[in-house]
Amino acid sequence: MKRRVFLLTLAAVAVFHPALAQQPMKIGVIGSGRIGSTIGGLWLKAGHEVMFSDRDPEAVKRAIADLGPRAKSGTVQEAVAFGDVVLIAVPYGALPAIQQQVGNQLKGKVVMDPNNPVPARDGEMAAQAKEKGAAISTAALLPGVKTVRSFNSWGYATMAREANRPAPRMALPVAADDPEAMRIGMRLVADAGFDPVNAGSLAASKAFDLGSSVSGKVMTADELKKALSLK
Repeated sequence: MKRRVFLLTLAAVAVFHPALAQQPMKIGVIGSGRIGSTIGGLWLKAGHEVMFSDRDPEAVKRAIADLGPRAKSGTVQEAVAFGDVVLIAVPYGALPAIQQQVGNQLKGKVVMDPNNPVPARDGEMAAQAKEKGAAISTAALLPGVKTVRSFNSWGYATMAREANRPAPRMALPVAADDPEAMRIGMRLVADAGFDPVNAGSLAASKAFDLGSSVSGKVMTADELKKALSLK
């Protein structure tokens, strides 16, 4: 009888806390600045295991200082090895260096891509990426990975403020070409405290690149679908 009550209670908790209904994931974070630390911190709150890394060790120390004892730190290589999923949150111009450093390690992994090409900062390669679309440009820079595009057009302060708000939650679009990547991306956006909206392919994600008509706007799922002309 006690076991039955326990199982019913656990099931009820899972209804209200979907992240608890699934096993926690191991997530490696490359780039522990404002975006990386904010999203990684939200995943920690959802029960995931997160290892933060950065080319600047001091940035990692600052990132995990207020995130509690479960936040891990390591080198970039260690974070990639640790993660079932890897979030890369770096200036767009740093992506070729990431490819050189850990490109082979990343092959086959799901990689969350919130990175925005900014020509004034990142140079000509960013101008070309903006023209083609950021996500497909990232995928070309990181061949062999399962790229997921999300978290890219909203500032860290907005995401930190709006995450896990009462329903209706703030919606974020998710794009991927690989079905597994889409499934995991949708889950991790939900676990971070947002309503995930399937926005289709990486090529289609250009519709929500930085500077698009939805960029920076806080919308519900229905509002976002309408703005992106999604069914």
